[in-house]
Amino acid sequence: MKNKKIAVIGLGYVGLPLAVEFGKIFEVIGFDIDSVRISELKELNDKTLEVSSKEIKHAKNLSFTLNPEEISNCSIYIVTVPTPIDRNKRPDLTPLIEASKTAGKVLNVGDIVKAKTAQVRTS
Repeated sequence: MKNKKIAVIGLGYVGLPLAVEFGKIFEVIGFDIDSVRISELKELNDKTLEVSSKEIKHAKNLSFTLNPEEISNCSIYIVTVPTPIDRNKRPDLTPLIEASKTAGKVLNVGDIVKAKTAQVRTS
């Protein structure tokens, strides 16, 4: 496991804490499509307050990117994106589909993919 690189796709309230904890031990690349979010995290600032600047700093093996090519040499992909639901509790799977497409473009034989979605109620 020490030789495996982990990609965490989606750096919200599920993905960021996971990436930070793994990044304390394993090489991790946190991926998100939000350029502002990536810039803030590179400056050790989590506007959601899920993790502190100190915690991000202690994750010595963690880096952040919005470039899908930078996760292409990972062998473990953890997808942590929201699945918003409407008033009728119908999920919008668009974030999961798009994240799956991103991972699918860089997967190699033998890679591992795990998805963890979070439900978000929208109006």
